Amino acid sequence: MHEGRDVRIFGADDVWSHLTYEACIAAMRDAMVAFSEGRTPSVPRTFLDLAGGNMFGAMVGSLGEGDMFGAKLINLFPGNVRHGKPSHLGLVALFDPADGSLSSLIDAAALTAIRTASASAAATDALARPDARTLAVLGYGEQAETHIRAILTVRPIERVRAWGRDPERCARFSDRIAACGVSCTPVVDIAGAVAGADIVCTTTAAVEPILYGRWIVPGTHINVVGFAGSDAAEIDADLVLRARYIADSRASVFAEAGEFRSLLRNGVITDAHIVAEIGDVYSGRATGRICDDDITLYRSLGHIVQDLAAARALVDLASGTALRSVRL
Repeated sequence: MHEGRDVRIFGADDVWSHLTYEACIAAMRDAMVAFSEGRTPSVPRTFLDLAGGNMFGAMVGSLGEGDMFGAKLINLFPGNVRHGKPSHLGLVALFDPADGSLSSLIDAAALTAIRTASASAAATDALARPDARTLAVLGYGEQAETHIRAILTVRPIERVRAWGRDPERCARFSDRIAACGVSCTPVVDIAGAVAGADIVCTTTAAVEPILYGRWIVPGTHINVVGFAGSDAAEIDADLVLRARYIADSRASVFAEAGEFRSLLRNGVITDAHIVAEIGDVYSGRATGRICDDDITLYRSLGHIVQDLAAARALVDLASGTALRSVRL
């Protein structure tokens, strides 16, 4: 008779309590180096289109031979943001590489929020100028807040400017950011928010460009993070052309980054416009920023190895902590 095994359950509160940005940023660096070196087997993620522009996705992968493997089942409901709910909902399942048994189930909304921001912060640390002090964030949802918190760990940010479509919500968001220990000013137009900013993060559900290259000054670093779709684009063609474009995954950019795909399809750019994957920048095999005047762009599409690395960091940090478990 099968004896069963205890499976640890990490709810959203458990993830927020135990997974620190510092630990997750380090995990993102290591994971993306391994990914770019071809040491993390995975399969392309798949999405099922649902009513109302929503999607259900599945991501499957491994952190390497003899290391943990798992899957992420994720629902993308962009409209949730309007109701104060996470746009990403689901779970991450981790399996024991020794015998294949299920070891942990983790709330995907909280894990995704922290790991996405941590991946951007790791990229910011590698690509932004060391003297960066001003951060502009487009959006006022959960990812906007986690990006501010994560980037504060890698740069001495003195000023944050926030933009969102609803000025009242943006003002409330800015007040909440005061808890991060940095001043945040709500700005009514995007051009004003990004004017002269050292770092810009786009964290919106926009499917057409809201950020234009003509607004970006030399030396800026940009994290493009928002809604991903093969024909969607938060940024315009000019910004893609002006920037040193660095991917989390080349394959993901070719499949899902609308702003890149349209230029590639029309022959304006070639595959070579991707300077490197971020893992190659971390390892020193490629150069991200060459000079202070470069505009650097990190294209965040998300990858299962990031989820698994964040999950492993969470499990390690929570080791010895009494958490809920079920016998399966």
